Amino acid sequence: MTTSIAFIGLGNMGGGMAANLVKHGHAVRAFDLSEEALARAEAAGATCAASAAEAVAGADAVVTMLPAGKHVEAVYTGEVFGAAKPGALFLDCSTIDIATARRVIAAAADRGFEMVDAPVSGGIAAANGGTLTFMVGGGQAAFARAEPILSAMGKAVIHAGGAGNGQAAKICNNMLLGATMVATCEAFAMARKIGLDPQTFYDISSVSSGQSWSMTSYCPLPGVGPQSPADNDYQGGFAAALMLKDLKLALEAAASVDASVPMGAAAESLYQMLVNSGEGGRDFSALIRLLG
Repeated sequence: MTTSIAFIGLGNMGGGMAANLVKHGHAVRAFDLSEEALARAEAAGATCAASAAEAVAGADAVVTMLPAGKHVEAVYTGEVFGAAKPGALFLDCSTIDIATARRVIAAAADRGFEMVDAPVSGGIAAANGGTLTFMVGGGQAAFARAEPILSAMGKAVIHAGGAGNGQAAKICNNMLLGATMVATCEAFAMARKIGLDPQTFYDISSVSSGQSWSMTSYCPLPGVGPQSPADNDYQGGFAAALMLKDLKLALEAAASVDASVPMGAAAESLYQMLVNSGEGGRDFSALIRLLG
């Protein structure tokens, strides 16, 4: 069944996500501040709007993919709530802090709307290919309405619990990813310096107890393992600056509940160094360059 969907935020992730909604037969009205992003969305079959409010007017559902919590809150409170038709469903796929996600969802509920927080895992290639994983927070009824829309953009849609739990799952997952990538980079850098051939180390560790996704699906050394951003001079993939953002969100959440996360804190410190060195736009696996 065709659904009228407003899509706000057409960056590296949002552009591919909106295109996949079109491919699945949905009528997408898109908005972004970038004229270039709007042109790409139009080429993919979306209708472009002059503002977020114009995109939202009359839509059955609203999907947002925005940089940070302040943008999400400003867009919903400033434009979406006032322009949306009664009964519209809101799906925020941004990665933001848990407190803001819960506050915006509560504000939507106060106005009679259902809303979910549905951050993603998978990166640009998965956004373009429609193979993202969505971690969804919100009520069961809202999740049931959101699932078919999210399924058009992903391979897995998992209900994580109540409002904000999608964000909780995302930042815990990415803290784990950031820490395991640090350890993987350290191990490859040390193996090379000791005199162990990187491919030989990969052949051994990839089938031993040191195996991880960071090694076998996303190896930080070019020419080792499956194709990864390392084979493209660390371009594409998941930017180091975005990993740093997620790690900062994780540390903020940890502090709010008095959780001890020493490995997460160490990873955040190293990614801060990588970003400070001017490499924030490269894939997060470029950390291996910092470690030698």
